[in-house]
Amino acid sequence: MDKFKLTVVILTKNNELTIEPCLESVHGWADEIIVIDDLSSDKTVDILKKYTERIFIRKMDVEGSHRNWGYAQSANDWILSLDSDERVTAELREEISKVLAANPRDTGFTIPRKNYIGDYWVRFGGWYPSPQLRLFRKDKFRYEEVQVHPRAFLDGTCGHLRADMLHYSYKNLEDFWAKLNKQTTWEANKWFDQGKPMTLGRFIWRAYDRFMRAYFGRRGYKDGFIGFVVAFNAGLYQIFSYLKYCEIAMIHKENKEGKDRAI
Repeated sequence: MDKFKLTVVILTKNNELTIEPCLESVHGWADEIIVIDDLSSDKTVDILKKYTERIFIRKMDVEGSHRNWGYAQSANDWILSLDSDERVTAELREEISKVLAANPRDTGFTIPRKNYIGDYWVRFGGWYPSPQLRLFRKDKFRYEEVQVHPRAFLDGTCGHLRADMLHYSYKNLEDFWAKLNKQTTWEANKWFDQGKPMTLGRFIWRAYDRFMRAYFGRRGYKDGFIGFVVAFNAGLYQIFSYLKYCEIAMIHKENKEGKDRAI
């Protein structure tokens, strides 16, 4: 397949185990691959050099602004945004090529994503098709500039592709819980920085609601044990984020009181 005017933008940080399959899935297809590396200390950058010269070393401060900065480096109008643990299938490459060759009126497209824990494709619980807005015109798209779960803003209409991308998001359950711990810390800091009002009752309800919706409403039970773990973690995410938020607020209050006494 001939290359065409599409830029693939990938974020990395210590991804030596996952980045090569990601790069292989787009190498020789898109005419530009840009990688924004967050100060990797493993062999990630050495692997990147085999696939592209467009490597930028830049510390991630806020996820949304970090992504927006990366997109601004593109030489092309159309961007496909990937994470290092994602892969583009042959069917998706073919569909994107056809869609862009037709000069579409839509300024962005969602892509269905298959999410994996280890080798297990999680089909239920809201994890599939889990459409992601990842293909877009550079001048029509931006992310909200927040640390975790930034919202996507598209100026124009959004189309929907049918072919899947693959997301090998977690090596195993240990990795699943490790990332939950990291993400809930980011979430708690975001809530505190935004000054959101938080109550224990609200988050007990949210934890219960997230579990019930994932396990029963979105039929997570059909994924068996993995489905239960996914639904349980959906509830646990709310509780952990709330407890960490309380800890941050308490530390902030103690530091402020200490400064006031010193004055």
